[in-house]
Amino acid sequence: MSSTSVSSLILFIAAMIVAAGVAGTLVTTVTDVTDSVSTQTGNTADTIDTDIEIISDAGSDAVYDEDDEGDGTVTLYVKNTGEKTLASDGTGLDVLVDGEYVSSGDLEIEIHGDDHWRSGAVAELGIDRELETGDEHRAVVTVNGSRAVFEFRT
Repeated sequence: MSSTSVSSLILFIAAMIVAAGVAGTLVTTVTDVTDSVSTQTGNTADTIDTDIEIISDAGSDAVYDEDDEGDGTVTLYVKNTGEKTLASDGTGLDVLVDGEYVSSGDLEIEIHGDDHWRSGAVAELGIDRELETGDEHRAVVTVNGSRAVFEFRT
């Protein structure tokens, strides 16, 4: 009779150890999932609050300027139309001209009317790029998932 009690006690202790291990694993997994959802929610909120618009005049000669040596500059005016203040140094800003990525060394940013790129503020992007004269070109500006496309002729 006592051997049955000892066997039951051993099985009970083993069941408790297994249950504690499973509970610990579940708590860790739930914590990881919660952290992932929180991070994704923050990223989604940034994306929703961010909106930009290129307000340059596509018909203007001011969009592309070429000097005597053939070096060209594309000038785009980008307005922050979202609710989020964007980085005035270009952090998180991606620019493509005719499908080619513009590196930070070929990009100058100047915020007009403010020190920060707040909602309603306009940033002037100066892009060092040589373009074929008389062709149609496309510039794409992306920040925090918000994308603006600008088509122009040189």
